Amino acid sequence: MEIYFCRSKFLPHEGKRNLLVTSALPYVNNVPHLGNIIGCVLSADVFSRYGRLRGWNLLFVCGTDEYGTATENKAREEGLTPQQICDKYHAIHSSIYKWFQIDFDFFGRTTTEKQTEIAQDIFWRIHKHGFLIEDTVEQLRCEKCQRFLADRFVEGICPHCSYPEARGDQCDKCGRLINAVELREPQCKVCRQTPVVRSSKHLFLDLPKLEPQLEQWLEKSTSTGDWTANAKQITRSWLRDGLKPRCITRDLRWGTPVPHPDFKEKVFYVWFDAPIGYLSITANYTDKWEKWWKNPHQVELYNFMAKDNVPFHSVVFPCSLLGAQDNYTLVSHLIATEYLNYEDTKFSKSRGVGVFGDMAKDTGIPSDVWRFYLLYVRPEGQDSAFSWADMALKNNSELLNNLGNFINRAGMFVTKFFEGCVPAMELQQEDKKLLALVGWELQQYIQLMDKVKIRDALRHILNISRHGNQYIQVNEPWKKIKGGDTERQRAGTVTGVSVNIACLLSVMLLPYMPTVSQTIRDQLNAPQSCVNTMLQGTGTFVCSLSAGHRIGTVSPLFQKLEVDQIEALKKRFGGQQVFDVATSNGVDPEKAKQLTQAVTEQGEKVRALKAQKAEKAVITAEVAKLLDLKKQLALAEGKSSEPAPQKGKRK
Repeated sequence: MEIYFCRSKFLPHEGKRNLLVTSALPYVNNVPHLGNIIGCVLSADVFSRYGRLRGWNLLFVCGTDEYGTATENKAREEGLTPQQICDKYHAIHSSIYKWFQIDFDFFGRTTTEKQTEIAQDIFWRIHKHGFLIEDTVEQLRCEKCQRFLADRFVEGICPHCSYPEARGDQCDKCGRLINAVELREPQCKVCRQTPVVRSSKHLFLDLPKLEPQLEQWLEKSTSTGDWTANAKQITRSWLRDGLKPRCITRDLRWGTPVPHPDFKEKVFYVWFDAPIGYLSITANYTDKWEKWWKNPHQVELYNFMAKDNVPFHSVVFPCSLLGAQDNYTLVSHLIATEYLNYEDTKFSKSRGVGVFGDMAKDTGIPSDVWRFYLLYVRPEGQDSAFSWADMALKNNSELLNNLGNFINRAGMFVTKFFEGCVPAMELQQEDKKLLALVGWELQQYIQLMDKVKIRDALRHILNISRHGNQYIQVNEPWKKIKGGDTERQRAGTVTGVSVNIACLLSVMLLPYMPTVSQTIRDQLNAPQSCVNTMLQGTGTFVCSLSAGHRIGTVSPLFQKLEVDQIEALKKRFGGQQVFDVATSNGVDPEKAKQLTQAVTEQGEKVRALKAQKAEKAVITAEVAKLLDLKKQLALAEGKSSEPAPQKGKRK
């Protein structure tokens, strides 16, 4: 981890701007793909690096979310215990984020004693203040396994469309939500026995009772903080329809135990428990964690996530903390991205479609180039797509021919024409005009970054190098150096101005491309002071490399991505994107396996859209895709693609 600044400011300070930055906790049993990485950890990392350059007192925490049904399922699939699954995938996540240079102050996990301690304390406080209600829920129970069956542990025939493999919460064929007890011919997914209906008592967070407090807090937070437009819209849609009590307990084994004696066989529902992970991870980092999390007057909390996580961070988790009535720090700035797609489809590990975090380093493309392109196409206001052709284009045009070309030329002129020392500069009107333009671009960059407009701010870095290239082309120092004293002086001024702009660019690039940033400063032998001063206030473009300063060895920063290289990568990560229905009349077990996973992933996408109450047209389109995948699956399994007719009563 690079050290550019003092990292000892681990607690809030009076008179400082104190920022607590979190990125949504990645679920432990999945390998993150590029969309997951840009949606939370990379965006939060860029902002955190920037905040430190601004001199803010900033703590950046994250960790793996490790409890819940999905972990139990994954453990069963791999023949491991849930803890072994968590240990295995926590290490995978840590390795991926390290390669992507995500500079956490602390990366923890939720399966800790601190998690149990803090979650149970919040639970008892909510209970004490009367914000929990009990209700009895009918559930399916497997007598052989001696357990109630959560959503993913039961499947049966859909009561609406007769699809034979509907899950206990939703049918992936028709998209309708299901109560597990409504399934026809249900089966336990573990032992395949028929479960029975039993009543189970559960605890619910009384969201309607907390709604007035929530609305009062939201009014203030959304008006004074930087909430993305989608975060506001999704939150409003939840409130518009009226909040309903939300179950916070589950009949599972793998989770934080509910401490109430009447519910001792249950664990907390993951979406009550998981956000508390932010607190427990901070508590594992410092025993003075409450100075961050119970200090709303001194601390600004930034939450980074993709839009599907918004309701849990803007409604459910704040209600838990409001109900606890313990002066908790609530989110001030909720930063949500839209979705990043892969080419013209979606990421799918099972189908080999898309680049996942553990694969990126095997492409031979440097981490900083991955960071640059993901940030260049960051889905800030609408969905965007990763494209190999576009990545090559941006690398070759923006990094190689624009940014890299300018910085390399500026340094090479110093080496070649001035024996490695920055020449004296006598500024003319043209130079002052350029410096004013560069100063304006710097101010725009700071204004946008302060508002977490990360993609838009990047454009101003590239604008500066474009201005620099035009400045060099117009002044032609390689010609003027061969002329008389006046022309040589002019060549010196242009070279000195250019190399100082290169130094500024190295600082502006630091949040985006930390290794390249350090390389530029090493080549220029730039003083540490340039990092500490350039981004203060509204932006200060200072002359860091004064006349006589000796630079280091200059070399190219970027390499061209060749067409054949990109085509090979595109083919490698293209997977089996199109399933040929026309030739799939026979049974194809391998294709059926791939399609089953594709159906599951599409079904989860539909559920996420419904949870965030997306536009009806968007949901309809995704349900149509789901239905098409189901038809293909039926054909691959040698079945009719049409649902079996329901048996009606005889008249």
